[in-house]
Amino acid sequence: MTFDLKQHLTKQASRIETVLDKLLNDAVLDEEMARPPRLLAAMRHGALNGGKRLRPILVMETAKLFGRDDDGVLLAASALELVHCYSLVHDDLPAMDDDDLRRGRPTVHRAFDEATAILAGDALLTLAFDVIANEDVHDDPAVRLRLSRELSRAAGIGGMAGGQMLDLESEHRDRSEAEIRTLQSMKTGALLRYACRAGAFLAGAPVADLERMSRFGDVIGLAFQLADDLLDVESNPEAMGKATGKDAEAGKATLVGLWGVEKTRAELNKLLNESETLLAVYEGRAVSLAAIADYIVSRSN
Repeated sequence: MTFDLKQHLTKQASRIETVLDKLLNDAVLDEEMARPPRLLAAMRHGALNGGKRLRPILVMETAKLFGRDDDGVLLAASALELVHCYSLVHDDLPAMDDDDLRRGRPTVHRAFDEATAILAGDALLTLAFDVIANEDVHDDPAVRLRLSRELSRAAGIGGMAGGQMLDLESEHRDRSEAEIRTLQSMKTGALLRYACRAGAFLAGAPVADLERMSRFGDVIGLAFQLADDLLDVESNPEAMGKATGKDAEAGKATLVGLWGVEKTRAELNKLLNESETLLAVYEGRAVSLAAIADYIVSRSN
């Protein structure tokens, strides 16, 4: 029977959406004092009703590969998505990428205001670590602590935030291939790598499998960024749900700009081949992950 990736992704994204909706409700939790309605509305605007949910789905699919598929995995996956959503809210701000559209809708600072968008991003980020500490994620506090530490490192100065800084510093400047690879592995790849590691770790996968999935995360992280940069060159705002052509306009350092389209496509095919090799050991059990890797390479938005 043919695996229907689109249907599967829609189902898994819906599961994440349900959890996010529950996490972002107006019920005040223990040790909270209040949930200001405008801030909560901005957080919901930035996190709900759209998005591929690729990062949390990778957590879910990797955990399932090693035998775990439950509400605790969904919580851990949703924590990662909260971090990703915070980063988008802040990336869209005028001081960063200055975008008016995200997922086909006004960005948070356009729908509300800049100050509210900053606070919404801050609150989404901090909520993520509240969620990852939940006992339902894993009954071993050492596991939850390690997940929290790895997520903070993937998102922070040595990961996504640091990569964003390198990206800003690279505007209108020449950068070597090695420098671009480093900034992209931090800016985009770190959270994707974490997603694959977290799923394997949650399910108690052996060290060899954990390292294999870490490499798989590295490979699809680079592939995702290359495909994204190609789409910025070749796609349009209607298909993407956001502005295109902004990398060249801002003088961003990208491998597409360094290599050109043809070499970039060849590199994407190499990465897809490596991902297939990494997953071959699992035979048919990794069909969803293999399909996701193919989707990342060939996606149109």
